[in-house]
Amino acid sequence: MKKRFTVPQKQLLLSICTLLLLLVTTASFAQQLVKGKVTTKDGEALVGVNVTVKGTTRGTTTEADGTYKVEASNSATLVFSYIGYLPVEMAVGSQQTINVTLKVDDKILNEVVVVGYGSQTKKEVTGAVQTISAKEIRDMPVSQIGQKLQGQVAGVQINQTTGRPGQGMNIRIRGQLSVTGGSEPLYVVDGFPITGNIGALNPDEIEDISILKDAASTSLYGSRAANGVVLITTRRGKSGQTNVSFNVFTGTQIEPKKGRFEMMDAVEFAQFKKEYYEDAKQPVPIEFQNPSQYEGQNNDWYDAVLRRAPLQSYNLTLTSNKDRVSTSLVAGVFNQEGVVINTKYQRYALRLNSEYKVSDKVTIGLNIAPQYVFDNTPRTDGDRGTGILFNAIHTWPVMPIRDNAGELTLFNRFPSSTGNIFAYPNWVRAANELTNERKQTNILSNAHIAYSPIKGLTLKSTFNVELLNEKTFFFNPSTATSAINTAIPVTAVSIREATENFGWLNENLATYAKSFKDHNFELLAGYTNQSFRSESSRIQADTYSDDRLPTIQGAINVARGGIITFSNVQEWRLTSLLSRLTYNYKGKYLFTASIRRDGSSRFGTNNRWGTFPSVSAGWVVSDEDFMKNVSKISFAKLRASLGVTGNNNIGNYTQYARINNTVNAVFGNNVAPGAAVVSLANPNLGWETTRQLDIGLDLGFFNDRFQFTYDY
Repeated sequence: MKKRFTVPQKQLLLSICTLLLLLVTTASFAQQLVKGKVTTKDGEALVGVNVTVKGTTRGTTTEADGTYKVEASNSATLVFSYIGYLPVEMAVGSQQTINVTLKVDDKILNEVVVVGYGSQTKKEVTGAVQTISAKEIRDMPVSQIGQKLQGQVAGVQINQTTGRPGQGMNIRIRGQLSVTGGSEPLYVVDGFPITGNIGALNPDEIEDISILKDAASTSLYGSRAANGVVLITTRRGKSGQTNVSFNVFTGTQIEPKKGRFEMMDAVEFAQFKKEYYEDAKQPVPIEFQNPSQYEGQNNDWYDAVLRRAPLQSYNLTLTSNKDRVSTSLVAGVFNQEGVVINTKYQRYALRLNSEYKVSDKVTIGLNIAPQYVFDNTPRTDGDRGTGILFNAIHTWPVMPIRDNAGELTLFNRFPSSTGNIFAYPNWVRAANELTNERKQTNILSNAHIAYSPIKGLTLKSTFNVELLNEKTFFFNPSTATSAINTAIPVTAVSIREATENFGWLNENLATYAKSFKDHNFELLAGYTNQSFRSESSRIQADTYSDDRLPTIQGAINVARGGIITFSNVQEWRLTSLLSRLTYNYKGKYLFTASIRRDGSSRFGTNNRWGTFPSVSAGWVVSDEDFMKNVSKISFAKLRASLGVTGNNNIGNYTQYARINNTVNAVFGNNVAPGAAVVSLANPNLGWETTRQLDIGLDLGFFNDRFQFTYDY
């Protein structure tokens, strides 16, 4: 008897659908061989193009003739990418042969470069300018922007002159050096030429940096541009985007053993001193008669003042650019302990950049950047017996760091059995007990309004303010000192210094750009006023009855006169007129001329104004027809410039006759205070002048995969 099995109609329909779905899925995931060729728009084969299956790690590269082979399903998408070209995505579908033409990516040449009082495309720049994007240096775990720029910019020497945390970067552009005016370049933050350097600026606030090297690019900064100019642009919101990022890094620092001086240990030093006295036929002091007594008692003073030091950095960034409002907020905290004990550096920084487009013709903006810095660095630096590190290296290893009770010694005297006795303070105690604190509050702020009454014309007015309040406190207790060959106790000394800086700058600029046919013009004209005033004071007191109360009223003596206790005022003003004309024909024949006229309070009354002109020209050779067939050279530009810049770092009152008001005179039996002229006036005093000729060549090879720049 046969049994009959029946399948319900719904179950049969479901089984058929499942089978069809399985067949379709299997077909869509079935791998097939896809081949083709990748060429340029001129039909030239491209070798080394990356061909990948989107969303996977599978892929290949093109051969010497531009051909490729890759396995992919018909539902896959192939991505073709090559440096210097725009990427292309192609759906496979039923195609077994896919040929692709890649287009050159011109964004490198069309990249906007910030120059003095404006911007240009990289292709049209005729001066020696190099730009570094924050993306290139953002992940470097260092405290200062100067450290991030080391090795990144050609023709710029960046040296670290001290190991103190948060300090010590020296930037020199093209080796410029003045006899008396220094070598530091001019720093311009968001269009504001600041006083001082950028050591305390939070690197996460920076969007990009432009280094202006030759006179053609720097002459618009006139009497302050002889040492080059560093233009810094801070973060801005990107159009149509809202971004939030949090950047954290932490680590530790040590001074590596490798590279240190190889020092004698205690036994070796005692043996050396013993032989020294024996060779000199002198009695050997008791401390050196038996070198083996120091076995296991080596006192490495240099290593004793060092430590493993932590550092942390936290930065929160919020950017938005929507509905006519662009906002950027950067908040950063940086904490770095120094490798020398009791040294530290802390920075708390905030920056808010905002811009509002009132209408199609009017834009207003406000930027504000408050900052607080605290650091403590005992007198670690210095030579000839003035710095702890120098003295630690020169301290004999036979001198104990701690006594038998485990306490730090006050000082050591060796050798005791001769008349030539040396007193060495305890440098570990000095590093721990010396106080050298600095507290700095700084605010940079600027507001601007821009108006475009007609197409191509922009009128912009800015007002910038810089405020700085700095207080330092140094205290040398009676139980420690940084001076070598000094017995303890010493006279306790305290020093208090306070500085208040206030500067402002008003700039009024008009820019007009016009193009007709193949001719492109841009004319800039401006008038600026800048003022700066600094007030500082210093009080030194000594001889305290109690080291725990280092107040002014706690001291017996308050020093007077000279450079010990004083108050000081420094003030200067600068008024300037500036103009620049840029022209190019078809984007390949380039010309720029600029001029600035500075009137400075630092100059003599007969020589108040200085004029700083420059001209430059460029030729984009790669745009010529005869270069079209030279495929290996993707970009070539010749440029030349000639200009004059100045250095006004000559002091604020050097043009006047100087008077010393501490000169006393005797009249009969009485001493009367008086004043005397100690230098002559110089009404013809001017600025240092630097004339520069620059000839440059910029080359890009293999679609700018390799770039070469040469400047003479």
